[in-house]
Amino acid sequence: MPATMLPSHAMAHDTLLVCDDRMLGHEQSPHHPESPARLRAIRDKLQSQPIAGTRWQSATPATREQVLRVHHPIYVDAVDRARGVAFDLDPDVLLAPGSVDAAYLAAGAGIAAVEAVVGGAARRAFALVRPPGHHAEHSMAMGFCVFSNIAAAAEHARVALGLSRVLVIDWDVHHGNGTQHLFEGRRDVLVFNTHQSPHYPGTGAAGEVGSGDGRGFTVNVPLPGGLGDGDYAAIYRDLLTPIAEQFAPELILVSAGFDPHRDDPLGDMQVTADGFAHLCGVVCDLADRLADGRVVLLLEGGYDLRGLADSVHACTAVLAGSTPPGGGPASPGGEAAVRRARAAQAPFWRF
Repeated sequence: MPATMLPSHAMAHDTLLVCDDRMLGHEQSPHHPESPARLRAIRDKLQSQPIAGTRWQSATPATREQVLRVHHPIYVDAVDRARGVAFDLDPDVLLAPGSVDAAYLAAGAGIAAVEAVVGGAARRAFALVRPPGHHAEHSMAMGFCVFSNIAAAAEHARVALGLSRVLVIDWDVHHGNGTQHLFEGRRDVLVFNTHQSPHYPGTGAAGEVGSGDGRGFTVNVPLPGGLGDGDYAAIYRDLLTPIAEQFAPELILVSAGFDPHRDDPLGDMQVTADGFAHLCGVVCDLADRLADGRVVLLLEGGYDLRGLADSVHACTAVLAGSTPPGGGPASPGGEAAVRRARAAQAPFWRF
């Protein structure tokens, strides 16, 4: 996998792809859906059909301090003790000897992508990482996830880079419970989740809007199975866009899970690669208008290898400047989901 470091003369309008072959060392059971083949499929697609305006950078492991911003020290100690051995951290998180190093690299890749975008070394970035992170809780692994990669990136933007408002968008088919729980009491990080429901992990009802000072800064859009490109387009146009415009983020992060793809074995949605490209276009437009262009995608789920590779490639092309496809019309189910989510959020945002 290409791993050239950022040259001093690199243009800030480039799109940075942060990845590292050492993340392939996280290998669970032989037929586990979250396998090294996922990154290989993405790499092969991006190498066989390269996209102008992109460049690769290797990952640097997150430091313990950076991980401790979002995880309990006792949990981090337990992860560290598993370095170099095979260990079942959770029934859904099986560690191989290379898994702990991969987890630190995944968190570090998101942080490096944020630093590049906020610092002006890249316009946009995609952290191609595994293990994924959005299910990881403050004190436990969960749902294939070890560290909360996107939460670590958001906290780095806040604590180390001085940003005041970060928007986190999660379009994975599964609700990002860990991300929500880490930020649901705060106003500086707004978390917007679209996800199939009922589905694993069982959280993310529309009425989950945050707690205390953070009420209204958690937005959940639970969706019935079977929705497709036009439904997601309507949600991101009619719900995300007005909320984002009022929140005025300085950075947009995306938990980019591609398991809403119509061929994915772990979801029941009907989104295509073009549908994901459209969503990426909505996010890029918001970033250009509200956040000085700063947008970073971090890979989450996606378990049909062809659907995953095609969707990542389509989103990368949009990040690099290609015109995104249109979204298409919404179904009655998609329109109803927008109405329910708007009703839950009406006390906090203008529509």
